Amino acid sequence: MKEKWRLLLTGFQSAAENMAIDRAILVANSKKMVPPTVRFYGWTPSAISIGYFQQLQEEVDIDVCKNNGVDYVRRITGGGAVYHENELTYSIVVSEDHPKISRNILESYGTICGAVIKGLSNLQIQSSYAPINDILVNGKKISGNAQTRKFQTVLQHGTILTDVDVEKMFSLLKVPNEKIKDKMISNVKERVTSIKHQKKETISFDEVALAMKKGFEEEFEITLEQGTLIKEEEELAEKFISTCFGTKQWNQKR
Repeated sequence: MKEKWRLLLTGFQSAAENMAIDRAILVANSKKMVPPTVRFYGWTPSAISIGYFQQLQEEVDIDVCKNNGVDYVRRITGGGAVYHENELTYSIVVSEDHPKISRNILESYGTICGAVIKGLSNLQIQSSYAPINDILVNGKKISGNAQTRKFQTVLQHGTILTDVDVEKMFSLLKVPNEKIKDKMISNVKERVTSIKHQKKETISFDEVALAMKKGFEEEFEITLEQGTLIKEEEELAEKFISTCFGTKQWNQKR
């Protein structure tokens, strides 16, 4: 019998809601209230998330974000600033002592990214893992990933780009040197790709989610059964929005 994990399809939500839900699942799973969980979601409005150790004012042009209706939030995971618009974001929450999860962080990245690679393969896109936390197609980045471990529980989330607008991304992020901005944009265009660029057509969010569901099932040898957030998770998420991800104190600290 294959182990049953929970699948959450939570749709498109704000940056604060998305990060609060991921953290709520982490806490609930650490208390054995919910099974290992894979979640697929999107962002409305579009948003920038910064890594836990970054400084918002150094990375993000807050005024341009406000003028364009773009949200921003600090993650509990590390890594760099990420612009979330045309993508499917996944998160996985599972106990650190699960037999499929290595105590070695690099190995666990490889396993979880392996699920995304299998998901892309289901869309006839061949990709490869580039340690520590990227997935590449023909040398171009299609997915970035970040992980944290708290309460003996692993949370990893990452993006799968369905399309990409490099100019818009750079208009929202601060660059160290405006004089070389055009060169930076062209460099990123050469180094980043998306499902649309690879397939030469638009693949729907739901199609990508289905391919990724199969990828996670294949990699972890599990069955993903669609479920919902439990009451305790919803309450935790609301608490994390009001005390953390929805506050200036959290997002602009450091």
